Amino acid sequence: MSVTPEVSVAIHHGFARELPELGIRSRAETPPDPRLLVLNEPLATELGFDLAWLRGPEGLRFLVGNLLPAGAVPVAQAYAGHQFGGLVPRLGDGRALLLGELADHDGARRDIALKGSGPTPFARGGDGLAAVGPMLREYVVSEAMHALGVPTTRSLAVVATGRPVQRETLLPGAVLVRVAGSHLRVGSFQYAALTGDTDLLRRLADHAIARHHPDAAHAENPYRALFEAVVAAQASLIARWMLIGFVHGVMNTDNMTISGETIDYGPCAFMEAYDPDTVFSSIDMWGRYAYGNQPAVAGWNLARFAEALLPLLSEDVDEGVALAEESFGVFHREYDATWSSGMRAKLGLSTGVDAAEVTGLADALLRLLKESHVDYTSFFRRLARAARGDTEPARGLFVDLAGFDAWLSRWQAMGPSADAMDRANPIYIPRNHLVEEALTAATDGDLAPVRQLLEAVTAPYDERPGLQRYAEPAPEEFGTYQTFCGT
Repeated sequence: MSVTPEVSVAIHHGFARELPELGIRSRAETPPDPRLLVLNEPLATELGFDLAWLRGPEGLRFLVGNLLPAGAVPVAQAYAGHQFGGLVPRLGDGRALLLGELADHDGARRDIALKGSGPTPFARGGDGLAAVGPMLREYVVSEAMHALGVPTTRSLAVVATGRPVQRETLLPGAVLVRVAGSHLRVGSFQYAALTGDTDLLRRLADHAIARHHPDAAHAENPYRALFEAVVAAQASLIARWMLIGFVHGVMNTDNMTISGETIDYGPCAFMEAYDPDTVFSSIDMWGRYAYGNQPAVAGWNLARFAEALLPLLSEDVDEGVALAEESFGVFHREYDATWSSGMRAKLGLSTGVDAAEVTGLADALLRLLKESHVDYTSFFRRLARAARGDTEPARGLFVDLAGFDAWLSRWQAMGPSADAMDRANPIYIPRNHLVEEALTAATDGDLAPVRQLLEAVTAPYDERPGLQRYAEPAPEEFGTYQTFCGT
């Protein structure tokens, strides 16, 4: 790995310096023929990169981890995790590499990391590589989530490596460059707690407070305040997932961030026909991470976070448990507030409508949507037309016409705003059939469908000519959709 002071932004190594026990120095492999597939220019500008430099040969070497500033300390992070409910004490970054941190235009610290850059000491026999398709999936979906206003890790670039990757078939390899508030997760705290080193756990908590929840430092019990801040951030995040029909697919504790950002876009997908039992992941055979289970799973994961924090919450275990249980009430309050506010906006209702009425109206609607297998995303844009007087586009979707008519009358009496609905309800999401179509083409060397999909989903509320197919559910022949981990 060449090291140079001429990288166009300053890279710091605060995590590696402050928490050396939670990272192992590693290095990115040198790809034989790197080629930039997609670059997130708005994000690059936000992070202070010179775009011409980033697109040039030195920038390309930087994006694959082969050109770093003096003093950079790339590390593979250590963490544990409950995977489908079973604890794995030592997971860590098997194919990811934290290059360091940089400051964005607001001065906030952001991690910059690679995914698919080669094996690390946590690779557990894996090759540490990634294929073009899964890396572009993360780029497309994470940027769509950002455009939808959902807290998320971001994708700076995807670089083809020129090295084939052996999976079920031979696939072209790629590296994703990911940007995050940080990569700290519940699993990071589980790992620190499992060492039995309370000082390490405390330093990790202090690091998380300073980086993500600085107000907690001034609380009477900073670690309880940290717990409550993470609970609130996650509750709000999951509510936002539910409002847009997003199914994460692998809500293990190592995929729950302390910042409240969505992370890991492996077997994720967007629900089309409304059904709380929707599961896409091929490995989720029992539906643990189904769409409707996501709030409960988040609560379960946060209980594991509380367990890890117990030595810091109180010297008395029973008191620590009691404090955590009391603090967990934040989850329900924050989730309900975010969901209710979001659903109010989706239905175009003013703040003058009582929150209980909004909830009752939404619950009745969701029952009707499920019964008639109505496409969740497009329905709300059709409903906005009903607010303008044209009820047929929405009404024609339902089997129980009398039931929907009764609901419609109840809703219309509340004076919904069609314009407010159009601002809250996307036209374009990463439709599963379109994602697969784009990734298949990209794997074969054609990036045009990826670019077209990105054009649609990164401006999701603005209807534009020529993008009609990006607003429509999958055709019947697409069949049942299943996603895979992308490893």
